[in-house]
Amino acid sequence: MPTAATTLAKTPAFKPFVSATESRPELSVRALLLGALFGVLFGAVTVYVGLRAGLTVAASIPISVLSISILRAFGKASILENNIVQSTGNAGQSIASGVIFTLPALIFLGFDLEASRIFALALFGGWLGVLFMIPLRRQLIVEEHDSLIYPEGTACADVLMAGERGGSFASRVFLGLGLGALYTLFQNDNLFALWPSQPDYQPNLGPQHLLKGSAIRADCTPEYLGVGYIIGLRVSAIMLAGGVFSWLVLMPAIYFFGSHLTTPLYPGTVPIAQMSPSDLWRTYVRPMGAGAVAAAGLITLLRTLPTIVSALTQGFRKNAVSQKEVSSRPERSEVEGPAVGAATEPRVKRTEHDLPPIVVFGGSALLVLLMFLFLEFKPIPGAQVGAFANLAASLLVVAFGFLFVTVSARIVGIVGSSASPVSGMTIATLMATAAIFLVKGWTAPAFGALAITIGGVVCIAAANSGDTSQDLKTGYLIGATPWKQQVAIMVGVIVSIFSIGATLSAMNNGLESFQRLPRPIPFTLQNLPDGVQNEGNFTRDHLTLIAKKMGAPGSTVPSSNLGSSGEAPAKQELTQTRQFILLNAIGSTTLEDGKYLYNPTTQQIEIQWIQGIGSEKAAAPQGRLMATVINGILSRKLPWTLVLLGVALVLMVELLGVRSLTLAVGAYLSIATTLAIFVGGVIRWMVDRALVHHHAQQAAATHAHAISLWHSDRQAFHAHYPDFDQTNPDHLDPATGLPVPTSVTPSLDTESEISPGSLYASGLIAAGGIVGLLGVCIKLYESATDRTMPRFSDANPLHHDGISVLMFALLAFSLYYFARKPLDSK
Repeated sequence: MPTAATTLAKTPAFKPFVSATESRPELSVRALLLGALFGVLFGAVTVYVGLRAGLTVAASIPISVLSISILRAFGKASILENNIVQSTGNAGQSIASGVIFTLPALIFLGFDLEASRIFALALFGGWLGVLFMIPLRRQLIVEEHDSLIYPEGTACADVLMAGERGGSFASRVFLGLGLGALYTLFQNDNLFALWPSQPDYQPNLGPQHLLKGSAIRADCTPEYLGVGYIIGLRVSAIMLAGGVFSWLVLMPAIYFFGSHLTTPLYPGTVPIAQMSPSDLWRTYVRPMGAGAVAAAGLITLLRTLPTIVSALTQGFRKNAVSQKEVSSRPERSEVEGPAVGAATEPRVKRTEHDLPPIVVFGGSALLVLLMFLFLEFKPIPGAQVGAFANLAASLLVVAFGFLFVTVSARIVGIVGSSASPVSGMTIATLMATAAIFLVKGWTAPAFGALAITIGGVVCIAAANSGDTSQDLKTGYLIGATPWKQQVAIMVGVIVSIFSIGATLSAMNNGLESFQRLPRPIPFTLQNLPDGVQNEGNFTRDHLTLIAKKMGAPGSTVPSSNLGSSGEAPAKQELTQTRQFILLNAIGSTTLEDGKYLYNPTTQQIEIQWIQGIGSEKAAAPQGRLMATVINGILSRKLPWTLVLLGVALVLMVELLGVRSLTLAVGAYLSIATTLAIFVGGVIRWMVDRALVHHHAQQAAATHAHAISLWHSDRQAFHAHYPDFDQTNPDHLDPATGLPVPTSVTPSLDTESEISPGSLYASGLIAAGGIVGLLGVCIKLYESATDRTMPRFSDANPLHHDGISVLMFALLAFSLYYFARKPLDSK
């Protein structure tokens, strides 16, 4: 009976692309600098796209493609250097994903989102994700190499090896970057604004005002087009179905049944008849969507719970078996050389050298201590808790962090990073934490902020550990040095978090708006209702009121401010605004959640301050989900009727056999987002059909040529098709005596992560994110300096919804064209 040792001996040893005995440039200065640059860029782009679309896309393959081209321009580049670049740069995307899924919940809980807090929590979570993953590398990446495929890591290794052999893909990414950037310059409202960025149609048909309250709109940006192409038709169609339900079914129903009401309907603060579609979405659809996302997230967690438990138990079992094999090994063998403890120590191979345990365990302990000190000495303003609670939070981060880092690192090896249930793990963390706080009686809003802090660090650690394991799989396949790759990832973490925090703050401030309430609300500061807090005087010297046209439902400008044309000015500047008192409403039955400006002279609330994150242009659905979970457990002050409507919607969809999380996110997001993403999905479907048609033509021509050779020259036939087996019935049809078509035709061309369309779409996403962020920065500059960038007037002949649709159609056609155009082979 063969022993385990003989079985292992018969298994062919894995050979990486670069052997362990070969030394090539790897952790070079230029590789770290280029990777850090990509980490900053893709971290910012992920924040921008993720907050707007609720989706993130992997960055390792686009970074690898760009790195191959850029380093080649500066001389001969090593495949190991390119791997360091993608490992460093990809850290920005993974950290950004964890940050945007959780930390925006602080805004929804009524607290400020400080850049320094984002920086610290992202650093703690990012480095914990790397350090906790290092002890798992040998078990998951090496010993389970054949069973855990790590799809993104394997695909990235294929790209790097193709680039080393001379393939060039970067031109397609640069083409998407160039055309996407040019399009965004003229499309974005904060830049030249040559045509409308969002064509909008609000139905109001016939004397019965059919479909009033609904809207059909599309945010025609290149990043949404690219995201839709990458996720495909099915996912984008399910997302759009959620948007259609919210915007074309639910909102018109709300207006139909509520337009006769003369008083506001909770949680609204103005009568429904005065609400625009955006007001209806913000007031009634968002709570329902948040309930739907929360229910779908819990169902997803329950569905993946067996996988999580299996990943844990299998991991512990594998670890125990490995330890047993090590302890039962003979002290000396001819293959292994001298036994441990002999005069000559066996040298660790370059490809097996991880960071030492003192760094792993010492660094982890130091990070936990730093987190405790950070929570103790720099608490969230207005959310101070005691030292015992801060210590408990730090210990919970260790417990949940290690648990879900282990789970995430194993699950992504099976299903990939895109399908990893990180949000479900975060929900489990938040539910367990909030339940502990509830038992302890810690139900004040400050403990809600502490709970999201714990969930945020755990989510960032789990997200980064998943991408770290993908990167280490790439390194294992190409023959990288593990400790150098681990250092590169940690460098990528600390560099990228600067841009992540800055981007979050910039979007929250750059996309904010101030709107005058249609009817000022009388208030008495000495007797504030439950859920409303006085935060002192407003700290700005001036602000800009964004007005709506008089014809739009829910116009926020009183008739006294209208001009002779019957329209409100687009902007209204207010000075001496420090006189206003800032009020913060959380779970109030009197005011919708958010911030308001109170005028002490009139003793009325006159202006609503709509934060950028949470607005229609940056909905942040995952952050809203996390806030809903915490609020539901601790404060229990939610519009439960709307939340339960969302839960019922999810249950109905699950009973139909459809995965509900994608539809729930679509129901929460604006239809402007989901419709634009759906266009990208349609282009992907068209390209796939074109590829199938092309393959059919190619197969028919190949088979006709094969039959001709078969009849005319058998020797030439076998030379042309060396794999053809005349004795195989799958190759030769016994009825006709002719070769079977599938035995001679080429394999089907399919879209993959390194296809022309996916690379071009990645360029569009990067272009939309980078140039869109440039527009946000320009808006912040204008707000700070009172200077205005020259833009095209709304009266220019191209500023029409039809032009916006036409230009977006041309951009979509460019994606279809270049997705079908083959990549250069050299």
